[in-house]
Amino acid sequence: MATSAASAPEGLAARRRVFAAVVGTGFSGLAIAHALKQDGLDDIVLLERAGSLGGTWRDNTYPGCACDIPSHLYSFSFAPKRDWTRVYAPQPEIREYLERCADALDVRRHVRFGREVVAAEWDERRAAWSVRMRGGEEIEARVLVLATGALANPAVPPIPGLERFRGARFHSSRWDHGYDLRGKRVAVIGTGASAIQIVPRIQPEVARLLVVQRTPPWILPRGDRAFRGWEMALLRALPPLRWLYRQLLYWTFETRIVGFERPVLMRAAEWWARRHMERSVRDPALRARLTPSYRAGCKRILLSDDYYPAVARSNVEVVTEPVREVEERSLGLADGRAIDVDAIVLATGFAVQEYLGGLAVTGRDGVTLRDYWREGARAWLGMLVPGFPNLFLLNGPNTGLGHNSMVVMIEGQARWAARAIRLLRERGVAAVEVRPEIEAAHHGWIERHAGRAVWATGCTSWYLDERGRNTALWPASATAFRARTAR
Repeated sequence: MATSAASAPEGLAARRRVFAAVVGTGFSGLAIAHALKQDGLDDIVLLERAGSLGGTWRDNTYPGCACDIPSHLYSFSFAPKRDWTRVYAPQPEIREYLERCADALDVRRHVRFGREVVAAEWDERRAAWSVRMRGGEEIEARVLVLATGALANPAVPPIPGLERFRGARFHSSRWDHGYDLRGKRVAVIGTGASAIQIVPRIQPEVARLLVVQRTPPWILPRGDRAFRGWEMALLRALPPLRWLYRQLLYWTFETRIVGFERPVLMRAAEWWARRHMERSVRDPALRARLTPSYRAGCKRILLSDDYYPAVARSNVEVVTEPVREVEERSLGLADGRAIDVDAIVLATGFAVQEYLGGLAVTGRDGVTLRDYWREGARAWLGMLVPGFPNLFLLNGPNTGLGHNSMVVMIEGQARWAARAIRLLRERGVAAVEVRPEIEAAHHGWIERHAGRAVWATGCTSWYLDERGRNTALWPASATAFRARTAR
């Protein structure tokens, strides 16, 4: 990390100015705002494009939406929730938790809703970021934190004719709650994390359900259930017990990194997943379609207790042929069939590799972040990029996890970023950034470790960019990341 020795520039009061601007109000935005306030910085603003906070847990309201990390681990260590109702929290409860955190941590008063940031440009002379929003509003910030998250912008597949479809059509993260699926012929395109939650919920209601599967996922039992009354009472009344339970969850999930680092060990997970499928799916032809041909963990391992029973029902058909085109009232499959449908649900995930979405970020000497990432997104610990002073990314490249809670990663990044920002204030320097050789060494380490991990065993997934490089996941344990961001 390098700092500029020049003192902070004067004369910025002529423009609307804050010390720190944070883009996004999901887990990352709330975490960095809390960390900055803990360090005594109150001159911050959180810019949110929507009309309420919550990030992906605000946007995703589809039937069955829930977390795949246990509730007591998928929450801030500094703001534990005492009364989670289920082992795996549903979306409404997570969103309510974030709303409560915004109030309890005194963050809400810093949020400005309806502010979609479209561009940010570094001004070397003023040592500040000029941040422009849709509609022309502009502010100046000494520090810019991008906490937009990887699951913010829906990925819509380029299926010919999709725009011609005359029935209902919506992405899972933009669910149309005004459309009644009861008695309808519905096609769900995709079999990822959202789809395996949606399918069991809508299957009993629809007349016919077509599940369009490109690649089958490995699915393990979820084990979800409501907490019993006495369990909730104990966890609510005894903070040490709650802490111990969280530690047990953390280390149980943390041990799973061994399989991701040593792909041959994933055979045990595959055996478990096959047994899980066999208990619910009796039809050998359907089991064959649902069985992956790649190593478990190469794509995201999913958790579900009810997906397999749902797709085995008589009103469900799983098709593996690609959609050739969409007609006004039907899907045309590659095998020549045309299947009539009333509604299409695009459970096709997010543009994870497009970290910036539509945001244009311009650093020193007019270099844009897209230019710097022309050969793949990269950042030191997912946070800092050479040539982009006073810019901090949260949930940036190579900070995702396939085995543990992302909240652990977010807290580590937020703590580290807040300390670096405190350095700016205490030393009166103009800018802080990572040195190019430090970022290059980190990038080399990422490449070496990711190249040996299970994600590099030959499948196609959203972990990998168009060049086949893992730009999404941290290729080591969450404990290792916590250690690297500890100071």
